Amino acid sequence: MTFESVRLAYGARALEYVEAVGRREHIADTDLALVTDWASRLEGKVIDVGSGPGQWTQFLARLGAEVEGVEPVPEFLAIAKETYPNVKFRQGRAERLDVPAQSLGGVLAWYSLIHTEPENLHKPLTEFARALRPGGGLALGFFTGTKLDAFDHAVTVAYCWPMDQLVAQIEEAGFSVTHVESRTISPTRTHGALLATR
Repeated sequence: MTFESVRLAYGARALEYVEAVGRREHIADTDLALVTDWASRLEGKVIDVGSGPGQWTQFLARLGAEVEGVEPVPEFLAIAKETYPNVKFRQGRAERLDVPAQSLGGVLAWYSLIHTEPENLHKPLTEFARALRPGGGLALGFFTGTKLDAFDHAVTVAYCWPMDQLVAQIEEAGFSVTHVESRTISPTRTHGALLATR
């Protein structure tokens, strides 16, 4: 599985994705509350990594954050720019944010690393650590489980992470994990969320 294959898979199903999970009303209230509290404590620009059709970027903008969505899928970018014309979006990817070192107050990566192969997860995490100022915040949404495992996601292969293994990866990248939580979202899937400070 390559970056390009993931990008093409999402591009081919972009409209279907928006209808299924890509709108503000699809976001759980508990996740909105978590991200609202997280964002309220940030200072400086926030990047929504893997911003998709833009629902989280727009949510952060409405909270008053200086935010930009960074997204590798052109089809998602087109939808986001049309749907939220007053919010900033640009093409980019998690491993290369194209911002100066220590220039960001926050990085939101909500389910945007689920297709990253475990042996490559250090690459986006290292980039987030480089881009965030000391004290900056990282918020992740992901699939969690009892073992590190690949599964057939609706779009392409994804991974679920045991919480302790993901925490270890994030701490190794230079973060201090401050909050973790999980909840069952289907008979076979568990949602995980994690907050960390640079």
